[in-house]
Amino acid sequence: MTQRKHSMRLGLRIEKINQVTRGWINYFALGDMKSAISDIDAHLRTRLRTIIWKQWKVPSKRQWGLQKLGVSKDLARRTSYCGDRYQWAVTKTCVTRAISKEVLSRAGLISCLDYYNERHALKLN
Repeated sequence: MTQRKHSMRLGLRIEKINQVTRGWINYFALGDMKSAISDIDAHLRTRLRTIIWKQWKVPSKRQWGLQKLGVSKDLARRTSYCGDRYQWAVTKTCVTRAISKEVLSRAGLISCLDYYNERHALKLN
């Protein structure tokens, strides 16, 4: 579901990811896997940032998107013209701060770690 080559609306992609995440965590919530869930959560957000970065195909659109998310014009311009190194761009630049966990939460993505902590606490009681 997080392959960049599959084209679908971001909202639909997030909805499907949330369904899988809820089902998977509800099934395995009894076990102790906080560190694994933390790694999965970080990787999932990075993959979604990569998808968003690729959807903004041209540098001018990338600059516009970063500025819309609160990045200064100069920094957005330098970041948007760094080429087609998607993974590098979303992990080593201001994209991580611009498309933060809060921004993805507002888009509808549930945090795997937060959901796991909630469900794990309920299963232990």
